[in-house]
Amino acid sequence: MASHLHMHHLEGRRTFVKRSALGLGGIALAGLCQTPQIHAATPSGNYAGLEGLPHFAPRAKRVIFLCMAGGPSHLETFDYKEELERRHGESMPESITQGQPIAQLQGQDLKCQRPLTRFRKYGQSGQQVSDFLPFTAKLADRICIVRSMVTEQINHDPAHTFMNTGTAISGRPSMGSWINYGLGSESDNLPGFVVMTSVGGRSPQPIASRQWAAGFLPSRFQGVEFHASGDPVHYVNNPAGVSQRTQRSLIDTVHKLNRHRNAVIEDPEVDARLAAYEMAFRMQTSVPELMDLSDESAKTLEMYGAVPGDGSFASNCLLARRLAERGVRFIHLYHRGWDHHGGLEKYMNICCRLTDQPAWALVTDLEQRGLLDETLVVWGGEFGRTPMFQGKGSVGRDHHIKGFSIWMAGGGIKPGITHGATDPFGYHAEQDIVHVRDLHATILHLMGIDHMKFSVPYQGLDMRLTGVEPARAVESIIA
Repeated sequence: MASHLHMHHLEGRRTFVKRSALGLGGIALAGLCQTPQIHAATPSGNYAGLEGLPHFAPRAKRVIFLCMAGGPSHLETFDYKEELERRHGESMPESITQGQPIAQLQGQDLKCQRPLTRFRKYGQSGQQVSDFLPFTAKLADRICIVRSMVTEQINHDPAHTFMNTGTAISGRPSMGSWINYGLGSESDNLPGFVVMTSVGGRSPQPIASRQWAAGFLPSRFQGVEFHASGDPVHYVNNPAGVSQRTQRSLIDTVHKLNRHRNAVIEDPEVDARLAAYEMAFRMQTSVPELMDLSDESAKTLEMYGAVPGDGSFASNCLLARRLAERGVRFIHLYHRGWDHHGGLEKYMNICCRLTDQPAWALVTDLEQRGLLDETLVVWGGEFGRTPMFQGKGSVGRDHHIKGFSIWMAGGGIKPGITHGATDPFGYHAEQDIVHVRDLHATILHLMGIDHMKFSVPYQGLDMRLTGVEPARAVESIIA
């Protein structure tokens, strides 16, 4: 019996040692691989960003990225093509598609597919928006529509990885992590980078948590997933019988032990863990207050179409506004359901019904509260859809990377303009092309960061969000 108790005691000690900084050889080795720049930039306690950032006066303080996961069709949203109407059902000219990457339509007879809804001009700007998006149409004079986006990855997961990290290589830091690392958060009680997901539509593609990971940056800069239904954050609450006072005492004790050990090994990941413990403790109070929508008026809930606790995109948009008010630096909302290989009209109606009004409400609400000028809102997917028909009887469109549309608002973006254009078929971006890396450079620029000067030495390279390929901030869309 005594031997059994002794072994149990040893196992408990071993578990503690493994999970703290004490004796963590692996973490010590990781510390040797980290750079002084990263180490110097990750003190314990509140994190206010890197010294020397921002490089110049920022136009935006925060980003809200509304990701329509699955790839919304630009040809049914913001890019009307009369040529597709005229040549509906005809073969797509080979000169347009020859040698081009195609996903599921490879080797098939490629037929032109006309738009499945009407487009109209809205506002003083006269921007064209489809009938699928009646609420976004109200924003015509407040948004910049970019019709000339291009990316490099034609399948969902690598395309998301490319959109989020600037590369198709898994394990690199997401843009939210880069910005959180560079500028820190304005909130003492919430993470600097928050992620929320919702679902509704056709064939919702999974979104892996590595899409908001910190990669080779310290883990404290990764996105934290919040849930609009159930427990907002898993494992953040105290277990039964543990009081706030007891939890505070435990955290303080672990902090002392870790700091004592870290004085020797000097590992930035230990600092990240200390910060995570402290943030989790603070979130036990701040998160329930954030998620409690009882202080929102019935008018506001109706404007968003939000039902508290339903896990919808509408509720997530309302929570995004509340996060923005509380100083969160980067807020990423994913709505899964835009992969419309078939049933395009049916599922466009579903996806737009779930997301159109909330996106309009978010921009409108931010503007009413004086937050839009300092908040950059981005709407778009990982790619677009083909001008060619896909499906058997039920119209759909395949993945498309050579030209698609997004919109941006607030945060220093010129309102009421359309930037760029695709060819008459909506296939190739051919005017004022905006690569994903250019989008990243533009976002960083609006946050006051020169993307060429924002790098981290890693494995012998100066790593940047925008990579080593040419990239530039799109000055013509900046107010």
